[in-house]
Amino acid sequence: MKELQIKSSLDGTLQPSLFYHPQTDAAVPLVVGLHTWSYDRFNQRDTYLPLAYRFGCALLLPEFRGPNLASNPSKKSACGSRLARQDVIDAVLHVCRESSIDRQNIFLLGCSGGGQAALLTAEDAPELFRAVDAWCPVTDLAAWYHHLVATDQHYYHDMDACLGGDPEAFPEEYVARSPIGNFAKLKNMAVSIHHGRHDTLIPYKHSADFVSKLEAMGNDHVYFDVFDGEHEQFPSHSFEWFARVGGWLDAAVGITG
Repeated sequence: MKELQIKSSLDGTLQPSLFYHPQTDAAVPLVVGLHTWSYDRFNQRDTYLPLAYRFGCALLLPEFRGPNLASNPSKKSACGSRLARQDVIDAVLHVCRESSIDRQNIFLLGCSGGGQAALLTAEDAPELFRAVDAWCPVTDLAAWYHHLVATDQHYYHDMDACLGGDPEAFPEEYVARSPIGNFAKLKNMAVSIHHGRHDTLIPYKHSADFVSKLEAMGNDHVYFDVFDGEHEQFPSHSFEWFARVGGWLDAAVGITG
């Protein structure tokens, strides 16, 4: 993969991304992989890149202001901020200008904090993406904050640092950075969400509540998978789903009788 430095359309800073494109002049699908809560653009490189080779698609791994940690110097711009989301959009538009990308087949993929970022970015630019796939995502920062405090898990300290304090002190920040606060923008998008039944970090009911809202407003292309697992991801499933949605793979077997 090569490293790109892409100028933010909001604050003019240069933001890094990793990018891979198959050696072809043909326009290829693009998978945009977003890193998890505590990591950076290198987080999913070794997992997603072999799948990009296998499925013949381009792969973009944006930094979007880095980990959602108190130790991140850019922490106030991380954790689903408007700047972070725009970094993803800017990176997608950049590679579309500079490389042969099938603009009808651009997909978002993320797990945990990356799932939060994927859903938020899809809400900001639904016209840009064909589908979004999120694994055990953070859908409601305020609800997750209270769960973390109740179960004595340290991630709520990161939210204090990134958002300025707790949900009671900064309710608007928590809503603005939570997919559940802007879910109506996903009404016409294909959305797939997976969550481990035994996830103790982010309870699967958080995703169930989010999916229920999407279904209630009439999205008939929302899919919810509660699997036998914990806080984890099966990325080959995501690439296979993208390929089916995009029409370059048909692995389904019809059943009769």
